[in-house]
Amino acid sequence: MSDSADPLRRLAAVTLGLGLALMIFWLLSIGRGILMPIVIAVLAVYIIISASAAMGRIRLTAWMPSVLRKLLLLLAFVLILAGFNGVVIVTVRDLMAQAPEYQANLEQMISRGMALLGIEGNPDWQTIQELTIGRIDMQRLIGGLAGGVGALAGILVLIVVYAVFLFAEASGFSRKISVALPDKMQAERTMAVIRSINARIGEYLAVKTLINVIIGAVSYAILWAFGVDHALFWALLIGVLNYIPYFGSLIAVMFPVLMAIVQFSSIPMVLALLVLLTAAQMFVGNYLEPRMIGRKVNMSPFVVVVALSFWTTFWGVPGAILAVPLTSMLAIILAAFDATRPFAVLLAQDVSEFERADRIPLEPPPERAAS
Repeated sequence: MSDSADPLRRLAAVTLGLGLALMIFWLLSIGRGILMPIVIAVLAVYIIISASAAMGRIRLTAWMPSVLRKLLLLLAFVLILAGFNGVVIVTVRDLMAQAPEYQANLEQMISRGMALLGIEGNPDWQTIQELTIGRIDMQRLIGGLAGGVGALAGILVLIVVYAVFLFAEASGFSRKISVALPDKMQAERTMAVIRSINARIGEYLAVKTLINVIIGAVSYAILWAFGVDHALFWALLIGVLNYIPYFGSLIAVMFPVLMAIVQFSSIPMVLALLVLLTAAQMFVGNYLEPRMIGRKVNMSPFVVVVALSFWTTFWGVPGAILAVPLTSMLAIILAAFDATRPFAVLLAQDVSEFERADRIPLEPPPERAAS
């Protein structure tokens, strides 16, 4: 009887697991407006706590109480979000006012290029131009961007509110776990998983944010030197998009280069700007980031690409930005239990820590965390 019951029990477990996965996917899809600000607020609290711990190791700020450091970082987070929202509003307003000028510059550059190729007066080219370049309406494109500014402002307000309340309740979370799980072993295991997530994700996000601030500052200096309009906005956009692995840096460079095309209508200047911005991205991606981040998030490149596709499908660009920390959290949780540990192994790039006879340690090894 027991032998026949085991396959049925496994089938029931698999069926329930698939049903739960489908329900989660459905909730992620329809609950984007509610869940996304909450997730961003949680990750922001991770950054604040990790940055506060880093400040405690610096002689200049080590004298500050932990609460004071966290409050200062929380205030800085609120001011940064408010400043970012203000920059976006001002930039979109100015872009709408300058749209006719950009349209004329674009058409002038295309005409000049066709004249150099000797096909400006070709009837076939005129037909192609009317069907492609002639259909571009810069004012309408920028107007569509303006429509999302109000929604962005609302999301930023929600993120700030959630982050403030999460930050206020973070200190009592351990006690809640101990009360919610009377079984001491279960409570300790749950707290070990949470500590592992805090150690790996918090440090990854803090270091990644520092790297993005650096690349944003370097990009701003380049854009300002070239006289690109709204250099601060494009630099902020580069810093935000750099959270997206592999593809974020390419997308980030594309926007200010397009701005230079419609502003200057000069191919040599656009190419020079493209080279410098790409060189900055290559320096950060190939030299600075590997040395600062190392292997704090142990996921294979294939898993990262799949995670990008998955989260982008559900949550768009914000999902792409959140893909790595969310998937890494899932991997840590899967590694904590015997039944799901094989899935964590499949997600990892370095499986050496799984080859031990005992269970994978929930805390990252000191040498790995410091790499």
